[in-house]
Amino acid sequence: MLLGGTWLTTFAQQPPAKQLTVTLDYYYNNEFKKDNAGNPVRWHYIWGETDNGGVSLWGHIFDSLGVKRDSLLQAPTAANLKNTGIYVIIDPDTDKESPTPNYMNEKDARAIYNWVKAGGVLVLLENDSANAEFSHFNRLSEKFGIHFNGDSRNRVKGKNWEQGTFHIPAGHEIFQAGRQVYIKELSTLTLKAPARAVYKDGDYVIMAVAEVGKGKVFAIGDPWFYNEYVDGKKLPASFQNYEAATDLTQWLIKAAGR
Repeated sequence: MLLGGTWLTTFAQQPPAKQLTVTLDYYYNNEFKKDNAGNPVRWHYIWGETDNGGVSLWGHIFDSLGVKRDSLLQAPTAANLKNTGIYVIIDPDTDKESPTPNYMNEKDARAIYNWVKAGGVLVLLENDSANAEFSHFNRLSEKFGIHFNGDSRNRVKGKNWEQGTFHIPAGHEIFQAGRQVYIKELSTLTLKAPARAVYKDGDYVIMAVAEVGKGKVFAIGDPWFYNEYVDGKKLPASFQNYEAATDLTQWLIKAAGR
């Protein structure tokens, strides 16, 4: 846990977010593999997964800030999103990842849009062109003015970490201290109102925020905060992905009105 343990202790001392729930999608990201006994087990960007591909460390950040964690195995509806303040969708499946992918459709997208408009905070973490579905998923993101381009930027060869480096300046509205972060092989974004860029790399939009009604959306074309790149074990110490994950989590809590 390295960096994680220190930061969790620090942020656990902060006032908890009362009655706030973060729900992680297990419907559009619905991948299974077989365990040693041959039984199917859910994996890839899920709360309970402690190896490289899980998001257990990000889950611990939410825990430390007093946010209740949940997951959603069904298509989103007004009823099953009712008690959720933050809804996270990571890496929607392709037909290579699931034999029967649950693609985004107009009904689901409308339910999510209405939930955001009523005050929900939506987090969209896509992936690059080789690892995620775009044509259906853009039906949702485009309702907020966000189009995932389905490209693959910051391709890193071996341990050439600099190829995946982004420098976020101090005073940023989300990452206020300024961060050096590592993000590789991500989809860039094309925006229109109400979306706006909150981080660009030259002419390429990397992160975006949209405000709709009482709610907000944060989008980036990479799962980003999975364990491999926040646990402090693989990346050089100069990268601050764990701290950036904490920054974003605090911003999401504030955006949810807590």
